[in-house]
Amino acid sequence: MTDDALSPTCCPDSPVCDPGPPARLSLWPGRAVYSGPSLELDLHSGSVAVLAVGNDKEFTLETADGARRRARSALIRARVPHRIEAHGGWMTFCYFEPGSAAERACGQALGAGEEPVTISAAEEKDLVRLCTAPERAEGPDLDPRIRAAVRKLLREPQLPYGAAEFAAVAGLSRSRFLHLFREQTGTSFRRFRMWARMLRAGRAFLDYGTLTDAAAAAGFSSPSHLSSAFHATFGLRPSRVLAAGCVIVDETPAGTPGA
Repeated sequence: MTDDALSPTCCPDSPVCDPGPPARLSLWPGRAVYSGPSLELDLHSGSVAVLAVGNDKEFTLETADGARRRARSALIRARVPHRIEAHGGWMTFCYFEPGSAAERACGQALGAGEEPVTISAAEEKDLVRLCTAPERAEGPDLDPRIRAAVRKLLREPQLPYGAAEFAAVAGLSRSRFLHLFREQTGTSFRRFRMWARMLRAGRAFLDYGTLTDAAAAAGFSSPSHLSSAFHATFGLRPSRVLAAGCVIVDETPAGTPGA
């Protein structure tokens, strides 16, 4: 896997900027929070909803229709193609577990409805802190059959079970299961399984130290499969995140099933 050189606005060795503290990627079951430089993201669409916050200045959000809007924070729904220009500022990206208390609180604070993108002029520091708070023990507010499927995917995303197997466990037809999954979570079964594998890959990288081993542990067919899926989801290759000196931290509480 090869990548273009890092932008001088985010390279720790650049003589034109103070690199400041290292970027940080915190991982929980079902969610993740990145804080650091926005590494010149390409157009991409996330597997789950994301709150984007400009830590020290406004950013520009561009959607697939070419519309460009300035914002200090934005809630972007799952599967919405977009690109963010940080203008040299640091960003925080909070990726929510579907149906979680944090996702609902963020939507309420921003006055979000069903629109794909909700823009705010305010820096939502309280929401960023909320993103890192422990989730309630009973899990996301979803139909119990879908909640069970979500928990299974997060525990064992590397297993090759498809929608048909999950539908059978839920007592639903495959088509009904897929419809209910999308209705309840806001994303597709395939995209959520990809998200669960991304989270597993991040933890596996901490254990094994290579993208090759992380890809295998998370159920990807190859490191290039992981890299291309990561680019489609986040707008950049994983090697660029690592090259920027990002610190990965597993925030999973001790004793969490499947952790």
